[in-house]
Amino acid sequence: MKHKTLPIYLVFLSMGMIDAVGPMVSLAKESFRISVTMATFLPLLGYIMYGLLSVPIGVLQDKKGKKFILNLGLSIALLGLISPILSGMYGKMVVDSSSLIQFYKILAAILFLGAGGSILQVAGNPFMRDVSDEGHYSRNLSLAQAFITIGSSMGFLLPTVMLWAFGLDWSILFPVYACIVLIALVWIRQLKVVEKKNDHHASFKSCFRLLKNGYILAMVLGVFIYCGVEICMSSHIPLLLKEKFGISVEKMGLLISWSLFYLPILLGRFLGSFIMSHITPKRLLLITALVALSGILMIFYGSFTLTLIGILLVGFGFANIFPLLFSITIESMPKYTNELSGLMVSCIAGGAVIPPIMGIVADNVSILSAFVVPLVCILYLIFVAVINNRKKQNKNERICN
Repeated sequence: MKHKTLPIYLVFLSMGMIDAVGPMVSLAKESFRISVTMATFLPLLGYIMYGLLSVPIGVLQDKKGKKFILNLGLSIALLGLISPILSGMYGKMVVDSSSLIQFYKILAAILFLGAGGSILQVAGNPFMRDVSDEGHYSRNLSLAQAFITIGSSMGFLLPTVMLWAFGLDWSILFPVYACIVLIALVWIRQLKVVEKKNDHHASFKSCFRLLKNGYILAMVLGVFIYCGVEICMSSHIPLLLKEKFGISVEKMGLLISWSLFYLPILLGRFLGSFIMSHITPKRLLLITALVALSGILMIFYGSFTLTLIGILLVGFGFANIFPLLFSITIESMPKYTNELSGLMVSCIAGGAVIPPIMGIVADNVSILSAFVVPLVCILYLIFVAVINNRKKQNKNERICN
């Protein structure tokens, strides 16, 4: 079974490409000289596709199977990556009087990336359950999410490395990600896995009926909030470092942001897969949410040292929240895997809704004040974690029958 997980991990690595729109906010702001609010349209267009496509894809997945949906998602993502490459954006982008046209082409590419990413998330997260041993789904999904972090980390590291080594700009991300997705597409087509089937057929009605369950509604909203706050942090940390402490975005800001935010997420997800052998997922959810809260509070002190430590703690705290929310919810009602997957992945659209709010606050008040937005979001995640730790075993499925 282990050899079958390798192409799945590569699919999760491909999912990480959509998270690259976080650092793209600060890079696009620098390249095209646009406002923070305008730059946040990058994640807006990418993540809005999660809200539009995920539930329909969850229903389609019930009919066609997860492997078919994985192939579909990879193909659409590849199309989105090829488009800017054909427009000359592959490491030597020339910004001139037509720069806004180039920006709109990138917006179109991000739209396809968001569509592909949403489709991959709907199939990939429950697909990991098909290849996991009983009771190991949470930790295996946490490990798989670490590969998403590797993919998104490239959005921080590649622009800095390529600028220093070869003088290439951040548009080098497009051909690199295209190669990764192409390899994943070829590999996944050769994969043979017996998928777990449900004893009922998913429908739009069965999806939205689940939201009548207060617990499911709280967990789904938790995914929405988490995804929004993660993109808020990744997109605004470089801006905070520049405006408050004078650190250049392209030369050092992205590298520092990755080291303090995504590196802890990456390490935390690898570590979380082992921690969950000794601690329950629900307890770990509460602990990690509290760690994130302590980190975000440090940022408001305005001290450079405390800001760096705070970003580091938020990264560690964020590490396992998404896979925990996802796996805990699926395990509570495994009969409705396709419906729950569609609902929760649709809430990744939080990455489109919440960052513009933070951008508006940054433009109209200050970049530091804008971090009130992720603070409020983390408080809700703590609320969800407390609910899970107090919740006794009950028959969640009664409301759906």
